[in-house]
Amino acid sequence: MTLRELYTQIDGDYDQAIRVLRMEKLMDKHIRKLTKNSVVDKLLEAAEGMDPVQLFETAHAMKGVCGNLGLVRLSGMASDIAEEFRPGNQRKMTDEEVSRKIAEIRAQQKKTLDGIRRYEEA
Repeated sequence: MTLRELYTQIDGDYDQAIRVLRMEKLMDKHIRKLTKNSVVDKLLEAAEGMDPVQLFETAHAMKGVCGNLGLVRLSGMASDIAEEFRPGNQRKMTDEEVSRKIAEIRAQQKKTLDGIRRYEEA
């Protein structure tokens, strides 16, 4: 499997990632590191207690990491949560809606990590 094929499978934007990281070698290095990055796990933990500060901070960090890697779907999902809990913003979602979005993030994360693991095995 090529890196471009991986990006297609995990709803990523290969071209965006190459614009940011400039070299496929760096993309490969950083996409592999994602399986060990705990930012999504921290977001999921923060969601269990609906901790607004932790939800904002972890979602904001996840948005950046995923955005730099061209993982546009995950980055967009994280952005929704970050904006919901950004200090000074009025909440627009109910806790139930936030929980649904977190479940979508969990599912997309699993799809992404499963794809990366298949890529590593190829």
